[in-house]
Formats: sequence, structure tokens, C-alpha cells
Amino acid sequence: MNTIKAIMTRRSIRHFKDRTVEEEKIETLLRTAMQAPSAHNYQPWHFIVITERQILSTIPEFHPHAKMLHEAPAAIMICGDTRLEQSVEYINTDCAAAAENLLLAAHDLGMGAVWLGIYPRERRVQEIRRLLGIPRQIIPITLIALGYAAEEKDVEDRFQPERVHRNRWGGVES
Repeated sequence: MNTIKAIMTRRSIRHFKDRTVEEEKIETLLRTAMQAPSAHNYQPWHFIVITERQILSTIPEFHPHAKMLHEAPAAIMICGDTRLEQSVEYINTDCAAAAENLLLAAHDLGMGAVWLGIYPRERRVQEIRRLLGIPRQIIPITLIALGYAAEEKDVEDRFQPERVHRNRWGGVES
């Protein structure tokens, strides 16, 4: 799949088949995530691969938008390390870039995935930290539920020309 097609056709998938994600595909997803750009090239990320059903099913107890984890065979927690980058704003952006790479790679590999926000919701941060044993200097940023899609979604064109400005806000040049 070419890059533009992957970007234009990727959709958030919330229903998954009862099918294990192969370990070599997990590694490919992690490799693509780690190819993301990062501020100062610090690469402040860590990843927690979650495949235990008990853990996956516990997350919806404190994350109101994570019900798909009852079906998903896997998830990847993307965390930022404050020892590698002190600015939480950069950590958040760096981990978002890694998440987008991972989402596009999952789509290219024939899988479905959905992005679940953790940071900056304090309760989610604390609960996922407790559940996964994440140390204090590591910030859980986002969780990606993944597996093989049990749903199909239409492609949407989300282009909104009214949100494009040229040279100045509103496109009015003096």
C-alpha cells in the first residue's frame, strides 16, 4: 500500500476478530513506531505490549472509551521517558508521532487499530500506571488497541478548505 493511500483509508477500528496478532507483526509495528521523528531526536518512548486478557479487560473499568479492549487481542501502550526528554509537551508530541506510524503500519499489515488517549487525564494516567507497573519517570501517553478488524468502515474525505489559511490567518493578505 502506498503512503497516501494508507493515510486516506485508515479508520479507527473498534471491533476485532478473535484472532491472535502474530509476534512478527507486533515487532514490525514497534519498529515502525520507533522510526517516528522526535524533538532533538531524543526518541523518549517506551512501549508495553499487552496481550493478557485480564489486563485488556481491566482497562475499560477506568477508561470510558476503551470497551473495544474486551475484544482486542492486543494493545500497545506508548509511554514517554522524562529522563530522555524533560518537556512533557515534546514527549506528548513525540509519542503521538510514534502512534501515528503504528496506526498506519497496522493498516498496511491488514489489521485494525484505534487510538485511546491516556495523558493528560490524571485518573487514566494513575490507573494505567498502577495496572502496568509503570515507574514515576515514565508517562503513559496513549494506548493503541489492535487486532484484525471485525468491521469495515467507509473511507471519509475529511478535507476542510475553510480551515486552510495562506500566509496569514483568514488568508487575507495586505
